[in-house]
Amino acid sequence: MEADPVVGFEAALLRMDRVAAARIMRDASRTGAPEHAVEFIVVPALQAIGEGWTLGRVSLAQVYMSGRICEESVDAILAASVAPASTAPRCAVVCLDDFHTLGKRIVLAGLRSARMHAFDYGRMTVPQIVERSAEDGIAMLFVSVLMLPSALRVRTLVSALRERRLGVRVVVGGAPFRFDEQLWLQVGADAMGRSAFDAVRFARELPGAAV
Repeated sequence: MEADPVVGFEAALLRMDRVAAARIMRDASRTGAPEHAVEFIVVPALQAIGEGWTLGRVSLAQVYMSGRICEESVDAILAASVAPASTAPRCAVVCLDDFHTLGKRIVLAGLRSARMHAFDYGRMTVPQIVERSAEDGIAMLFVSVLMLPSALRVRTLVSALRERRLGVRVVVGGAPFRFDEQLWLQVGADAMGRSAFDAVRFARELPGAAV
């Protein structure tokens, strides 16, 4: 493994080397919390690859496969995560009409690693999210989006949740909200997160959450 795990992980992604990428993540998760491995290895490696694509140094195929391999790596960490605390309030992470699931998986990794009770809702529409939130007694919903139309649809989601009086706090994240830091306010969300650490911090503010 490279002395710098980020450099090694990025190189493995660009080579499309699943075995090397998985090994780096396993080694990192043994020496620290899983959310640290995700936040300090996966995220910066993907950012570097995205910048490389913008500059013409990385192909679209490499970008696509890097995302797929990262999803697999995060899934592997989730499989080894500790069980949630029995008193943890219920959270859910969902992609709102988007097919890009990496951001959701990173947030899910952080929440589960912090022993939060987190549901993976996958990709859902607004009516589906509202129904599942009601069924599961969700206290905080983390919504991940990649495209602006999906981000704007959060307004409809927030209105629908409030009409049902479910008391669900909505936290949003993703590229549109990073590009326009006031967008989360415009769509009526309760907060905007930039990382898995933000998600954990918000969840720990819920009544009954472990500190």
